[in-house]
Amino acid sequence: MVFITDIVGQVNSIAWGPPMLMLILGVGLYLTLGLMFMPMRKLGYGFSLLWQGRQQTGEGDISSFNALMTSLSATIGTGNIAGVATAIYLGGPGALFWMWCTALVGMATKYSEAVCAVHYREVDANKNHIGGPMYYIKNGLGSHWAWLGGVFAFFGAFAGFGIGNMVQANSVADVLQSNFSVDPKVTGFVMALFVGLVLIGGIRWIAEVAGKLVPTMAILYVLGGITILVLNAEKIPDAVNLVFTYAFTPAAAQGGFAGAAVWMAIRFGVARGVFSNEAGLGSAPIAHAAAQTDSPVRQGLIAMLGTFIDTIVVCTITGLVILISGAWTGEVSGASLSSLAFEQALPDMGGYIVTFGLILFAFTTMLGWSFYGEKCVQYLLGVNAIIPFRILWVMAIPVGAMMKLDFVWLLADTLNALMALPNLIALVLLSPVIFKLTRDYFAQQH
Repeated sequence: MVFITDIVGQVNSIAWGPPMLMLILGVGLYLTLGLMFMPMRKLGYGFSLLWQGRQQTGEGDISSFNALMTSLSATIGTGNIAGVATAIYLGGPGALFWMWCTALVGMATKYSEAVCAVHYREVDANKNHIGGPMYYIKNGLGSHWAWLGGVFAFFGAFAGFGIGNMVQANSVADVLQSNFSVDPKVTGFVMALFVGLVLIGGIRWIAEVAGKLVPTMAILYVLGGITILVLNAEKIPDAVNLVFTYAFTPAAAQGGFAGAAVWMAIRFGVARGVFSNEAGLGSAPIAHAAAQTDSPVRQGLIAMLGTFIDTIVVCTITGLVILISGAWTGEVSGASLSSLAFEQALPDMGGYIVTFGLILFAFTTMLGWSFYGEKCVQYLLGVNAIIPFRILWVMAIPVGAMMKLDFVWLLADTLNALMALPNLIALVLLSPVIFKLTRDYFAQQH
């Protein structure tokens, strides 16, 4: 196991090295400039479309609203609770600044992914609308690029077991064991049972569950976090100062915190930012491809809200609560750090908010990512592979709940980077199409 961990660790340091971080931020910045900052300018318009998106406006399998909720169910997960805590624990408070940077340019990336997903989607043998990076690579770049779509699907199928399954199960098992002494085996079995019951119904059931659970859990978690920030309003300026100071200067060691170089803040901020909002990974467009819409641009405008809600709102609240509590200088990391910070700031209630928020976030993430992995496997092996994939998916949950956390995070991180690479290449090559569709859409609006 030590040997495997070492190999994965070496691949991870290359995969998340400076070239990859530059690529993620660079592609996001290129798309932001090419779109003339449209995602930031049209944020309000995007929210108005989201409200209208509860109604059917074209062909597809699920409403535009439920498509966003399905993608949000996959993105608002342990990345917002455990991921932010891990980024601050390893990279210092400055990591939160780099998470913000990733999100601001990530809005253009997420918008572009959804535009391509709807524009190049197909209808499969079961009459379902399918799309995502593998399809916009194949249909948008031509047959000689089809191998790159296969590469994405291969890494996407395996990455799901990390980011969308075992990491989630592990974080829930960790927080339930530390707060309520629940055996990880029990946690894993119960989560597997509930996930299995929803997966029987496919994307429509997943979307229905996500459409109900995601808004509820996000609002409750955000309200809990805002309550803590209001009660500790005088500490917020100092916390924000820590974020901006340590984004550009090394963070000194204090308490259990080992200290962190600026490079660590950038590395963990960007890596955990991508893990949290998934902009550039190519996962969310798989859900948006199933949306009932007659406009790729309209769906793109709804899709980009996912990055804003996930990182600028939810991750910021988690990060600030951790910083004002002072818990980040202790020995605790991951979901347990977030739980401790909330509990210190809101005794008798804070820990419960994180625990139950994490359980719901993780549960819906497993549902969303099962759909992503399923579509990747379907692209490679056809519709007959769907049922065996779902069985494997459910079986992996108890395994993840009992595994060592460090290795699971490392593997998930590495697979995310390998999955993002073909997607980012495709977005750059398809950018003229994205820019043209956007110009045409807004020209018709005036």
